[in-house]
Amino acid sequence: MHDCDDYTDDVASLESELLTLARQYSFRGRIDKTTFSGPVLVSAKGSIVTDIRGKEYLDFNSGQACAALGHNHPRIVEAIHQACSSMLHSHSSIYNLQEIRLATKLAAIMPDPLRKSLFGESGSDANELAILVARLFTGGKDVFSPHVSYHGLSSGSRSITFAGWRRNHGPLASDAHAILAPYCYRCPLAANFPSCDFACLRTSFELIDAQSSAQPAAVITETLFSAGGVINPPAGWLARLRKMCADRGMLLILDEEQTGLGKLGTMFGFERDNIVPDIVTLAKHFGGGVGVSSMTTSAQIEETVVEAGLTVTRSHSNDPLLCAAGLASLEVVEAEDVPARSRSIGELLLSHLWRLADKFELIGDVRGCGSLIGIELVLDRETKEPAYVEGQQITQYCLDRGLIFSSRRNGSVLRFMPPSTTTPAQIDQAMETLQNALAMSRPMARTN
Repeated sequence: MHDCDDYTDDVASLESELLTLARQYSFRGRIDKTTFSGPVLVSAKGSIVTDIRGKEYLDFNSGQACAALGHNHPRIVEAIHQACSSMLHSHSSIYNLQEIRLATKLAAIMPDPLRKSLFGESGSDANELAILVARLFTGGKDVFSPHVSYHGLSSGSRSITFAGWRRNHGPLASDAHAILAPYCYRCPLAANFPSCDFACLRTSFELIDAQSSAQPAAVITETLFSAGGVINPPAGWLARLRKMCADRGMLLILDEEQTGLGKLGTMFGFERDNIVPDIVTLAKHFGGGVGVSSMTTSAQIEETVVEAGLTVTRSHSNDPLLCAAGLASLEVVEAEDVPARSRSIGELLLSHLWRLADKFELIGDVRGCGSLIGIELVLDRETKEPAYVEGQQITQYCLDRGLIFSSRRNGSVLRFMPPSTTTPAQIDQAMETLQNALAMSRPMARTN
């Protein structure tokens, strides 16, 4: 075995040796991959990542959705450099400058009464904290989340993640329960919107009311279900959910980790229904590629739970390095008008995808909002039988030809999340690759 300095200039040999090292020392169990295979990525800038062979890829997954402001954004890199020269880590029980600056900035962009923030390292951190806060504030224990939700894969957050990744990972918390999601394309109640009058919500809360032996604590939901299959709730769903929670003394937690800070074309996804939740969590591109998350709530809720004895300190809570990156990311979102960029990207992506849907029967549905867009693949548009294998083949075909995105729902949904730096030419290039993949996967193009 060689040290890294001993590798030859033969990049193919270098990649092979790196993958051998990965096979020996790296853990698999990744969310989308269990094999030791290339590419091996080494650098990134904007919307492009580069592998060890020098091959470039359009990254329409924004890393793990965390580089939505573009890889290695110079403003965020500079903020990290400054933090490295001043203070990386701080005592978790003593306030630091960057933490206070970030909390102040976040309060300025959040609607009233959301003013109090605590910062962690991951989305799972923030969601677990939000649930703890909701339980302490309400005195309840039971937490509910839609059945296509994704809130993280730590032990606590996995208990309220129902989009997958649960089998053989128990035992999980018994006071976390699924409710019906507004998956209109595959309505579990075989209803039609809007005539259904949100039957999924009415049915779910009938079950909540029937099963609850004490005060229920909260509902936690995304404003658009990303990992669950790019499922966009119909207009009014969040507003109805907000009211139904309030009527029962439950808190509404909105996980905006994949949808907030401009990605859906508004600063926050909940703005589309003109509501304000009790708690909001942020992560992913909050930090511009550095792992930082936040839980934000009202002063009333903060006061109540702290007086009740809430203790949440972790070794890297509120670290100045993380908070400096978070502050820089908020400045980028505002300075570059990321919501407007997301709207433009989404409009162009959707125009391409609807054109492809007219050409390929394999595409059963096109959906999403802003720069978070997806297509659902089916073998038959009438029966809506999922095209699992075809989706997996298309994903691999595109990866081999320099386009990265993720497939969800066992391959039947292709999800596109290009960074806000993505140009119209790059979108055109990506959609040409996708069109070739669709043509290769199932030759069902219409001739008229």
